[in-house]
Amino acid sequence: MTGNTGTADANGGPVRHIPVMLAEVLAALQPAPGKVILDGTFGAGGYAGALLDAGAEVIGLDRDPNAIAAAGDLLARYPRLSLHHARFSTLDRYAPETGLDGVVLDIGVSSMQIDEAERGFSFQKNGPLDMRMSGEGVSAADVVNRAKVGDLTRIFGILGEEKNAGRIARAIERKRAEEPFSTTRDLAGLIEIVTPRRAKDKIHPATRVFQALRVYVNDELGELAGALLSAERSLKAGGVLAVVTFHSLEDRIVKHFIAARLGKAGGSRHLPEVEPAPALFDQPGKAMISASDAEAAENPRARSAKLRAAIRTSAPAPATGLDAFGLPSLADISRLGGA
Repeated sequence: MTGNTGTADANGGPVRHIPVMLAEVLAALQPAPGKVILDGTFGAGGYAGALLDAGAEVIGLDRDPNAIAAAGDLLARYPRLSLHHARFSTLDRYAPETGLDGVVLDIGVSSMQIDEAERGFSFQKNGPLDMRMSGEGVSAADVVNRAKVGDLTRIFGILGEEKNAGRIARAIERKRAEEPFSTTRDLAGLIEIVTPRRAKDKIHPATRVFQALRVYVNDELGELAGALLSAERSLKAGGVLAVVTFHSLEDRIVKHFIAARLGKAGGSRHLPEVEPAPALFDQPGKAMISASDAEAAENPRARSAKLRAAIRTSAPAPATGLDAFGLPSLADISRLGGA
């Protein structure tokens, strides 16, 4: 996660919800009457609305119950839309038996969640230190107040790529011994003291820690890996997988997943060539597309956006588990308990 992430930009303040790279996503998915496309990150319905306007049938998922509750207008306008309160790692449960023509995923926190102070995603808005997309389970406050210093250091360092992870974790340990952290300003204020912002810094010193906590609390990397496998199982031959990411860890997972599915031979000039596995996806176009300069200027969230798309072949999906993704090994969040 770098300082130019869409999340970092969003953490800087309210951003009007605009679906990122919409034109590019539509060009990849080619929505049309008769096609069934699953939007695994429904949010405010930006992608879904455009897909429906093009005549496609849309299955929308979101783990945030608020997003589902706010979709009444779209549901009333489009009988071709069905919505489900669910994690996108389970999207194969909602796919028709005949398969999906497309899956689109916009990874990361939405601008609506950031704008709601009570959700605790943004350090610019004082509110409970929460960050749970679903509103259930272990909160960011639970992690900050209960995790061991070594675990906090790994969370901040790996998921946030925070260079001062150890220093911040030790400061948190000292501070919480006096009084537990309860609000976003409690944590952001401490980080400002421990790692004060320099004139040349482009982002707030708390950006990477907040992002790391959000990713950890919501198991975003595990969810993404699960969603990619679910999409692989659910897409019909010719179906399109389109994923928009905003930081390096997410993009790396998608990049490696697609590359591993292209069926190319392995090996090197020093070893015999390895027989290629059957290709599960084709990637006839560019491997990655970035948001245009014009879109990035209009919508700060698009500045670091990357779209990767691939087309499903007819090869059967293998029985692949999450261990194949090499996800970072971090403390078991369930052992931290809830508030």
